[in-house]
Amino acid sequence: MFVKPVSASALFAGPYALATLSAPDGPEFPALVTADAQVVDLRAAFGDDRLTVRGLLDVWDATVTRLEALAGDSGAEKRPLADFRVHAPVKPRQVFQSGANYRQHVIDLHVAHRAPGDDRPEEERRAEAAEIMDRRAAEDLPYVFIGLPSAITGPYDDVVLPAWAKKPDWELELAAVIGRPAHQVSVEEALEYVAGYTIANDLTDRATVFRRDMPQIGTDWLRSKNAPGFTPLGPWIVPAASVPDTGGLRLVLKLNGETMQDESTEDMIFDVARMVSYASQSARLLPGDLVLTGSPAGNGMHWGRLLRDGDVMDGSVTGLGAQRTRCVAEVSP
Repeated sequence: MFVKPVSASALFAGPYALATLSAPDGPEFPALVTADAQVVDLRAAFGDDRLTVRGLLDVWDATVTRLEALAGDSGAEKRPLADFRVHAPVKPRQVFQSGANYRQHVIDLHVAHRAPGDDRPEEERRAEAAEIMDRRAAEDLPYVFIGLPSAITGPYDDVVLPAWAKKPDWELELAAVIGRPAHQVSVEEALEYVAGYTIANDLTDRATVFRRDMPQIGTDWLRSKNAPGFTPLGPWIVPAASVPDTGGLRLVLKLNGETMQDESTEDMIFDVARMVSYASQSARLLPGDLVLTGSPAGNGMHWGRLLRDGDVMDGSVTGLGAQRTRCVAEVSP
């Protein structure tokens, strides 16, 4: 485990957040983390030793009122956050992932993934991609596909790079956490179903995104995105009330200390409300589910530098904290 020291000066926006923690050699438990890096064990506070963060999200409307009271209760029993290991904040039933949702990112990918025989100058292909993105924003719908909960790992855990993954890449994202069952909700009401927000790094093996044995099938997201640990999540869920505007959050990913992604959510083609609403038109979103909203420009394909053994990724989103993960090459049997 590669643990990033937690600084109380920049934990998250608002007075508290939800986390899943564990003491050394102890079980995971749901916790309220205060802005000054103190922890309230919610099993004791709610009188339920089997309580989980997802269980709290199942009754979020009632939960949030109690959490607000606990955060302001000076008499509540608290311990330092530094005493605990931080895990992924929630175990979702479903993960909805977004592709091609940041304008500059998609333009860069369009240029990087040159079709065979396309010898046009980069400027021409970039202009073509920009026109496509403008048309998408005006006329099209979001692109959403399904991820696996088994790909999720903690925000400070090592990420194992499978031996078969020849081009593993990073994709820092804002993730919305669902707090009420949502089915066929409108864009206008969609944010009412969001309990809070967290950070996801949606790793992708670029070499297996497209099926080469049968190109007409298209993308293979199972193979390219769902290896165990390919979705570092957290460190916490910050309630939506503490993030009232998701339209200007800054996403920054550093690789070994060098900034690779540094972009605002203003560059999104479809905002959080449109993403949640769109996913709910086909599926029934459940409390604890994740809606990942896409990644901005600056991935490894753009830089010509993919992930390798020993790399350390530091990812942060305004008001949501930061995660740090180290890449470890899979040991072949």
